[in-house]
Amino acid sequence: MVDTIVVGLGLAGIAMCEELRAQSEFFVVFNDGSQTASKTAGGLMNPVILKRFNLAWKANEHLPFAKEFYEHLQRYLGVDFFSDLTLLRKFATIEEQNRWFQAADKPKLAPYLWPGVHANKNVNVTAPLGFGEVLQACHVHTGVMLQHYERDLRVKGQLRESTFEYDALVLEKDHVVYQGLKAKRIIFTDGFGLKKNPLFNYLPLEGSKGEYLIIRCEDLQETSVIKSSLFLIPMGNDLYKVGANYNRWDKTNVPTLEAKALLEAQLRRMINCSYTIIDHVAGVRPTVQDRRPLVGQHPDHPQVGLLNGLGSHGITIGPWAAKQLYAAMTGTRYLPPEIDIERYRDRRKN
Repeated sequence: MVDTIVVGLGLAGIAMCEELRAQSEFFVVFNDGSQTASKTAGGLMNPVILKRFNLAWKANEHLPFAKEFYEHLQRYLGVDFFSDLTLLRKFATIEEQNRWFQAADKPKLAPYLWPGVHANKNVNVTAPLGFGEVLQACHVHTGVMLQHYERDLRVKGQLRESTFEYDALVLEKDHVVYQGLKAKRIIFTDGFGLKKNPLFNYLPLEGSKGEYLIIRCEDLQETSVIKSSLFLIPMGNDLYKVGANYNRWDKTNVPTLEAKALLEAQLRRMINCSYTIIDHVAGVRPTVQDRRPLVGQHPDHPQVGLLNGLGSHGITIGPWAAKQLYAAMTGTRYLPPEIDIERYRDRRKN
């Protein structure tokens, strides 16, 4: 018997597994690699919504918690995937500059916005009005983290690389059984795969497809992350991740020519040097209309949990949300109502 079965191994899955490990629980993970959003994500931990210059939801609470989480995980895995970064917001108009100054003067935003303008010093970047700087931003190289976390679980015999068969799950009163494996509980961290989950498919998970280009640009020589209509993220060795778009209609993980053309058009407005496209990746983010995670226990089966809907800020929110779920499932704390799936109980089909 194991303590917990976890289904899915993206950002939510790793956050949940690490909470279980911190609680000295033995867990097994089922993952088939079908969900690619975490692997292709930009990996930015950013406390500010840069389109509107607003503080991200609970950033004061989530950001320090997430930093400590990734620093600890980095030490555990023995590989570098987490770092501080310089994040610059390109100004398109004088009005944007003025709104930046106003935002930086607000007490809640002051710790995260440098109250000035950085002049552009890179001749290969087009930014005549300069940049604002976001403070306390970080970067998680999600691909490296996921690769090494999977390897760690595989070596320990805790990873089952297969598609989860929902029909094979047996729900008993105080435990679950799956393919002969008995566990106290099962927790689904299956991302957009939730749409196929008969236990939770009543929840309003929408999904937003994001696509990134990986480019090689030897002349650019930029070390800061730059945000304009897209993010330009240095990856080292003259490689940059460029993106992402938001497509709410296409729910596949297949890169498209339309998104490639859009991203290139936006990139050409940001830089004025030549580049080569090395790769083009896509994934569907698990998003919710109210922009809050989907966390909680199944209404009829409390031994079945869910950690999903983390959206574009999943890197920052995930570790905190996983701790909330474990506490709720073990009876030590109630879930915050804004993330509890109880808010959608009336959507269940009878």
